Amino acid sequence: MASRPAFLALLLMAVAAAASAQLDEKFYSQSCPSVEAVVRKEMVRALAAAPSLAGPLLRMHFHDCFVRGCDGSVLLDSTANNTAEKDAKPNLTLRGFGFIETVKAAVEAACPGTVSCADVLALMARDAVWLSKGPFWAVPLGRRDGRVSISNETDQLPPPTANFTELTQLFAAKNLDTKDIVVLSAGHTIGTSHCFSFSDRLYNFTGMVNARDIDPTLDTQYMARLRTKCPSLNDNTTLVEMDPGSFKTFDLSYYNNVAKRRGLFHSDGALLTDAFARAYVLRHAGGAFKEEFFADFAASMVKMGSVGVLTGSQGEIRKKCSVVN
Repeated sequence: MASRPAFLALLLMAVAAAASAQLDEKFYSQSCPSVEAVVRKEMVRALAAAPSLAGPLLRMHFHDCFVRGCDGSVLLDSTANNTAEKDAKPNLTLRGFGFIETVKAAVEAACPGTVSCADVLALMARDAVWLSKGPFWAVPLGRRDGRVSISNETDQLPPPTANFTELTQLFAAKNLDTKDIVVLSAGHTIGTSHCFSFSDRLYNFTGMVNARDIDPTLDTQYMARLRTKCPSLNDNTTLVEMDPGSFKTFDLSYYNNVAKRRGLFHSDGALLTDAFARAYVLRHAGGAFKEEFFADFAASMVKMGSVGVLTGSQGEIRKKCSVVN
């Protein structure tokens, strides 16, 4: 007879599989056949003007799915009686909320009360990657929007300071495995980060707060460049490219940087501490297997996009993404 932990793990997998099975790429084929075209029109317009928005939109979907599942809860505003996810510390640097409302309004104009904010965000994340020269994939649809958003639940989000053991635990809780960790981490190939998300690696790695207290796993030349951009632990405003030189292009250079010990976050460097993840990084560092990686990334995004989804009569279809109906 299976042990209790093993039984619970199997139950979690069964629930995730059932939820995923209820999503369908053609979910809106009758009720809102134009939804993808409407979303893409807005995405093309926005990214032509501000291509750096692609990374934040991908990150928004990731942060949504890791807390309460992909239910749009990260988009809800706080109320007088509740602090929502978006106002929790890990989410204070998220951006794109206003643009998501713009896209949702366009979808509402085409198909009132039909498409969830969770589905709009999933489509926007896919298009953010594709319009940044990354892979395209069919997005399973049919998510419903949640009505609950609690700031304290953001402790489920993998922090940039995580080691590989912590990453494994946090991803496994969402039915995501080691391959998903190393594949989805490559989302860091687009976008920027604030200095405070990694500056402890430069000045305060063990709590000594001095110029010699550095992360020994970080390439010294890269560290020196980062120090010129982030001169102190107190820098709360400066943005740094996560994938220097191609932060607006979804490509394999992320793995090349990680292989050279130039991953920006501790969690990036942690990929080299696991045998499977390290082998994956090294295989793709040279850029010779782009189509293979693109297929892997698409598969992991579909898998993540099915985490904890609400379907059927669960939840609601919000009219505006920031407030419940």
